[in-house]
Amino acid sequence: MPQICDALDRAGITHPFAIQEMTLSVALMGTDLIGQARTGTGKTLAFGIPVIQRSVAPSDPDYAEIPQGKPQALIVAPTRELALQVSSDIEIASRDRGLRVLTIYGGVGYEPQIETLETGVDIVIGTPGRLIDLANRKVLDLSHVHALVLDEADEMLDLGFLPDVEKLLRLTPETRQTMLFSATMPSAIVSLARIHMRHPMNIRAESSYENATVPATAQFIYLAHDLDKPEIIGRVLQAEDADKVVVFTRTKRQAQRVADDLVERGFKASPLHGDMAQVAREKAMTKFREDKIRVLVATDVAARGIDVSGVSHVINYTCPEDDKTYVHRIGRTGRAGASGIAITLVDATDVHRWKMINKALDLPFDEPIETYSTSEHLFHDQGIVPGTKGRIAPPAPPKPRADREGGRDGGRDRDRDRDRRQGGERTRTRTRTRGGQPVEGGEQPSTSAATAEGSTERPAGASRNRRRRRRSGGQGGQAGQGGQAQGGQSTAGSDGNETQSA
Repeated sequence: MPQICDALDRAGITHPFAIQEMTLSVALMGTDLIGQARTGTGKTLAFGIPVIQRSVAPSDPDYAEIPQGKPQALIVAPTRELALQVSSDIEIASRDRGLRVLTIYGGVGYEPQIETLETGVDIVIGTPGRLIDLANRKVLDLSHVHALVLDEADEMLDLGFLPDVEKLLRLTPETRQTMLFSATMPSAIVSLARIHMRHPMNIRAESSYENATVPATAQFIYLAHDLDKPEIIGRVLQAEDADKVVVFTRTKRQAQRVADDLVERGFKASPLHGDMAQVAREKAMTKFREDKIRVLVATDVAARGIDVSGVSHVINYTCPEDDKTYVHRIGRTGRAGASGIAITLVDATDVHRWKMINKALDLPFDEPIETYSTSEHLFHDQGIVPGTKGRIAPPAPPKPRADREGGRDGGRDRDRDRDRRQGGERTRTRTRTRGGQPVEGGEQPSTSAATAEGSTERPAGASRNRRRRRRSGGQGGQAGQGGQAQGGQSTAGSDGNETQSA
């Protein structure tokens, strides 16, 4: 269709990939199909173009014959990031057709999504959980869907979404077209296809999954010490061909720690993990796409759907759990025919796990090379200038001592503390004992000094608590004034006890 071709041409998409060439002619006829291809090979447009072309646009003469505002197509993705990426590609390809596209996922408020559904949409892209929620609320009507796409079906299986997917399939008409795309075909996915698809055509862009690693991606496996890994990454980030870099970690806490460490070293980095709010995750992805940050430190689940051009390196901070995870991780680079570099840092305790991955994928890296941040082969392999350090910003200077101890007044506080340790205030001179007798050799205060101090020094023989009670009653002050007026004469307090002024 010329409208779709023109929109793709403006986006610089002019030549199809293998999976697209093999899929488009079948999908455009409305046939069910199962597409198997590795990540980063153009699967989105392989199902996106048929979905767009077979949907009725508001400008089409037949638009009045379909239920107004009801979704015509549903695309299900396992993660929010992948749903957003698919939505972006669909919007680019459908721009000239005027189709309304809505992305539905959790982690954000329901209201904007419900309002858009009530206004009317043509294509819905979403994650299983939120789609089920809105369907249960009766605001998402899937009874008129003519095409349903399951993207990254094997990942939905791994994340436990298969029951939700089956619920969604039951909410759509049996006459729909179903397209399933997956990098692997576990038995559960095969069973799902057998139950819910009608004579699907199998299309495989690769000969086998075991060779599903991207050919243009150079792979390096290093046996590294955990404490030395940040320094290794810091030096790799300064390699000659380093551009955008994705660092994968095993846990969310690890992702946050590594990202903070890289920022402290002077690199523009951001974490991406499940503990972050959805708004923060989207903001990090936007900055990564717009080159405002160079390094994205992500967990496996959060990184599903990272389809960003210009990713030169993928670094596995820890050994992946299995061969499928390894393939998905390094598939973030070397996309769309570009070359890339994948570096895996294996701990001594994970050597056995790596050997299993190496055997499953038939890779030639059975024995990882022991590597330190100072190893010559690291500099040679990665094109790092000799002498490069893993830091581009000096360490943060320590805070001034006064700031650490309370700001501007810290000095005075320290002086008072020192004076207390040495026996009292610096300006205080003791002139009498606790019983009221003059101290030998002590300087006797003048009359004016005694008068000035009369209202502040505690009278001899008066208890601390009794004086506080007199002050709170207000009469103690009068007694003090009387004592000052008489220049040292005795006065009677309000409780009838005689006190002597200083």
